[in-house]
Amino acid sequence: MNLSERLRSAEGTQSPAGTPAPAPVQPPARQETAAAPASGVEPRIHATTLPPAFPQPTDTHRAKNQQPIDAFAALKHRAATALFERMGTRFNDSAVKEDELRTSAREELIRIIDAEQVPLSSEERSRLVQDVADDVLGYGPLQRLLDDPAVTEIMVNCMDQIYVERNGKLTLTESRFSSEDHLRKVIERIVSKVGRRIDESSPLVDARLEDGSRVNAVIPPLAVGGSSLTIRKFSKVPLTVRNLIEFGTLTPEMAELLNACVKAKLNIIVSGGTGTGKTTLLNVLSSFLPDDERIVTIEDAVELQIQQRHVVRLESRPPNTEGKGEVTIRELLRNSLRMRPDRIVVGEVRGGESLDMLQAMNTGHDGSLSTVHSNSPRDAVARLETLVLMAGMDLPLRAIREQIASAVNLIVQISRLRDGSRRITHVTEVQGMEGDIVTLQDAFVFDYSAGVDAHGRFLGKPVPTGIRPRFIDRFEDLGIYVSPGVFAAPLTAAGRV
Repeated sequence: MNLSERLRSAEGTQSPAGTPAPAPVQPPARQETAAAPASGVEPRIHATTLPPAFPQPTDTHRAKNQQPIDAFAALKHRAATALFERMGTRFNDSAVKEDELRTSAREELIRIIDAEQVPLSSEERSRLVQDVADDVLGYGPLQRLLDDPAVTEIMVNCMDQIYVERNGKLTLTESRFSSEDHLRKVIERIVSKVGRRIDESSPLVDARLEDGSRVNAVIPPLAVGGSSLTIRKFSKVPLTVRNLIEFGTLTPEMAELLNACVKAKLNIIVSGGTGTGKTTLLNVLSSFLPDDERIVTIEDAVELQIQQRHVVRLESRPPNTEGKGEVTIRELLRNSLRMRPDRIVVGEVRGGESLDMLQAMNTGHDGSLSTVHSNSPRDAVARLETLVLMAGMDLPLRAIREQIASAVNLIVQISRLRDGSRRITHVTEVQGMEGDIVTLQDAFVFDYSAGVDAHGRFLGKPVPTGIRPRFIDRFEDLGIYVSPGVFAAPLTAAGRV
């Protein structure tokens, strides 16, 4: 007798006291027409609309296939309800440690399942305990994906469609929520832990998990097909420069140069598209910061994993239900100037705060770091110009470009290539102004000419252009040594590149 039959037998013969057995599932009515509704939305394909080559499932088959799912779901629901009744007060007790709570909950779940007297194999029992524990203590069907180190991003399109990113590739998982209400409860559980809210008056929110993973949620009416949830996971152990070298993101020579640039207090902008790894690279650059300097970080949602001890972390705040109390990145950046920072690290500039950041870089706060969305170093300069104009100041374009040329010393461009890997494609020096143009000079560029291997993975790596940046003189003044071979262009069949 399989699990389905055992569950149906147990449901029909016994159930816990006071808990009625679930009603039998009625087969859905057959649809005789596939005409589109007046709204123009395409109807779901019903069994009768399948091509003749496909066997038409009967109502009996449909009911037979759906019954085990409902029976197992009912068993999970009863176990979760009983667990809440027995441990409800402990779930809200802040004095109880998370590990102790999970251990106690699992032990109680085992007793509850034993009391059900449903014949289950050890594998089925473990699955039931895990599912209920995830629903009660974790984030439901997302918990296993969050625990999987190979998953870097989770995308919930609707309650029954969950995609993940593994090794830079998107795949559809078998995980799903039992209902839209179940998905909403998980979203509310996430956002409430960081003091955010999500409802019809505020139907989208940015939040984070305990490990710093970035969360974005959108609910109806903005999300037409059902609530949407996106989680960008961050490694529990911060990635180091050695990890990025092993991944091929950068080379040892490039790492030596970036280390020297951070120690020489050059102002650095990390540029890249969405999901290219800008925050990860910013974390690695911040690991080069000296331990004896005061660091102030400013972010929309705290994501940076700064390893130094002398760090002040600031986070913006959205408006409350009355539309008041908002604290923006720009206000935090202005306030940070009064906090005696040696370094200012802005998670990302996406508005008028870029003007304040450039002014801070130009007024003695050297060595600042930030990120910006753009597809190339030249685009990064244009993007900064646009963001400065968003500050509401009627500044001439030449004045803005002079600010950028004076403030920014280095642009590091990171991209996600079509093989899914993240690579630094440019390390570019901002040299100054020539007429009305900000002049840029590449120190490293990615070598696309190396081609791809049999698996479609790029064989190239970032290589030096052979041009010595102007800021090397600053290294010499500060006593910072950089190997001469860092800027040596690689040899090719025709000579140097």
